[in-house]
Amino acid sequence: MKKLLICLFSLVFMASCVDDLEDYNIDQKRATTVPAATLFTGAVKNLTDVLTTPNVNTNNYRFYVQHWTSTQYLDEPRYNMTSRLIPQNVWQTLYRDVLNDLKESKRLVMADKVTAENVKKNQLAQIEIMEVYAWSVLVNTFGDVPYTEALDPTNSLPVYDDAQTVYNSILGRLNTALGQIDPAVLGFKEGDVLYTGNMAKWVKFGNSLKLKLGMVIADVDQAQAKTLVEAAAPNVFTSNADNAAFRYLSSTPNNNPISSNVKGALTSREDFVAANTLVDVMNNLSDPRRPFYFSTIEGKFVGGQYGYTNDYAKTSTVSTKLADPTFEALLMDYAEVEFLLAEAVERGFSVTGTAMEHYNNGITASIIYWGGSATDAVAYIAQPDVNYLTAPGEWRQKIGKQEWIALYNRGYDAWLTWRRLDSPNLLPPVEGLIVPTRLIYPINEQTLNGANRSAAAAAIGSDESSTKLFWDVR
Repeated sequence: MKKLLICLFSLVFMASCVDDLEDYNIDQKRATTVPAATLFTGAVKNLTDVLTTPNVNTNNYRFYVQHWTSTQYLDEPRYNMTSRLIPQNVWQTLYRDVLNDLKESKRLVMADKVTAENVKKNQLAQIEIMEVYAWSVLVNTFGDVPYTEALDPTNSLPVYDDAQTVYNSILGRLNTALGQIDPAVLGFKEGDVLYTGNMAKWVKFGNSLKLKLGMVIADVDQAQAKTLVEAAAPNVFTSNADNAAFRYLSSTPNNNPISSNVKGALTSREDFVAANTLVDVMNNLSDPRRPFYFSTIEGKFVGGQYGYTNDYAKTSTVSTKLADPTFEALLMDYAEVEFLLAEAVERGFSVTGTAMEHYNNGITASIIYWGGSATDAVAYIAQPDVNYLTAPGEWRQKIGKQEWIALYNRGYDAWLTWRRLDSPNLLPPVEGLIVPTRLIYPINEQTLNGANRSAAAAAIGSDESSTKLFWDVR
């Protein structure tokens, strides 16, 4: 009886400590509210991860631009997008894990009654710049996508918006974001894994993104491109110190995602090797970046035959630098900016410097970033096949080739640049294939949002990987 009374007393005592029985269901180890800065950080990481991982279920851009090829699985380097959930995984990550978290982060910032208004404006600008970046990846990957009705949990059937209309909208949003930044105060600080709240750096990043997005539409809307580029050019990156770099940590899940997919400290997989398409070009130019890009086979750089099976032991793979769990990923860098400025000069836009100066700066920035020296860059540029005055082809071939080399480890951006400039001349591995110019829509969209997906496919010309996007008119 005494034991029963003690038990009953204990139950009454515990009940008196809570307001509702639901309180017993609260998991003390799982957060029920998340700060805006944490959501912002998570979104930036998820965006960086999806653009950096070489996992064949998500990111095959390195195959499409023939920087890498495979040892045995040939579906991906031969452009099969349906044997795995590749488009769906890209789509889902960008909408659910990037844009949705940025939307919620923005809501929390706007509801914040404590933080100073000028700091909040900076935080909102940081969020907006990353939203623009994410939307640009969606549009430049798929074409028409849900936009005006997207991210609404009450609407399971969002319409797909015209890609060019979406593009114009995000350009306007980018201008607004840049206009509200106050470089004299911080934005997100600890939550800002790119620049730790340095808003002067965000001004450069935002303008560099504006320069890039302007150049993307240069062939379809030269007037708008010219306006965007000329406005952005005075405020873009001016050195590698400005790079939008995401710095990974040594342990999972915050490690460089390449290290989880190539042979090294975290996995024994031997799926990827360097593609002969890239290695042969770099060998012919004695490119000083080769030891930073690739491993060697008996002291030589040996590319695997693109789109065919390859012997891992006899072929160069990624370098130890690239496979390091702490190796950083770049969302944008100074070398890319300089190549874009070289292109802008050739298109007749009013930016300072000559095309050759910007071209040389881009090559030099890339070589130094990867670990070479200024002396290496001078010797490399002096070669007749690299020198801007003597390199073969017109400006698109010259700039496109060197930018393609420099954008190693940035497969999405290399693919975007290749589609814009049609350089270098990438050939499919077998007759009848076409190097992809877009990702097809996720297969599950046919079931989940079939009518709108069908309308979008018809609007862009067909839901094929060979369909060209609105800006790809050459």
